[in-house]
Amino acid sequence: MKTLKIFIILIITTISAAKAQFTKAELQVSGLTCSMCSKATEKSLRTLNFIGDIKADLNRNVFVITFKKDVPVNLEQISKKVENAGFFVNNLKAQFNFENVKVSNNAFSYGGDTYRFVSGGDKPLTGPVMVTVVDKGFAPAAVYKKYSSQLAEKAETGHTYHIAI
Repeated sequence: MKTLKIFIILIITTISAAKAQFTKAELQVSGLTCSMCSKATEKSLRTLNFIGDIKADLNRNVFVITFKKDVPVNLEQISKKVENAGFFVNNLKAQFNFENVKVSNNAFSYGGDTYRFVSGGDKPLTGPVMVTVVDKGFAPAAVYKKYSSQLAEKAETGHTYHIAI
């Protein structure tokens, strides 16, 4: 009986944790000058195992990315893939599902990384919420400068990202 209870608790915890994840993102890339540039960037991004689909908007130099369900997303890998294609991330907005996520001291953990709010994390968050990464290399210089005084020290493990709502 005790084993059954432990098994049920593990399943509930796994199901709850699976709901907490990035679901989609809008990635604006700078330096794209033609459709070939866009295709090279898209091809590079598609090699990431957590990306399900990508749709390019050439008018705004934006890639709308849909992430695979239950596969942890790594924002640093997205940035590296864009840079490997010869371009730079200008802006990254991602939708995170806050279902069953505990936000403590304006921060939460996901996929081994820490996400710290520089604005908007003081209110209760539930369901899907669009967040903007404000770190250097993920946001325009003016946005980074606006929040730079609020950027916290790095986490002990993983990467620390600073986000705003």
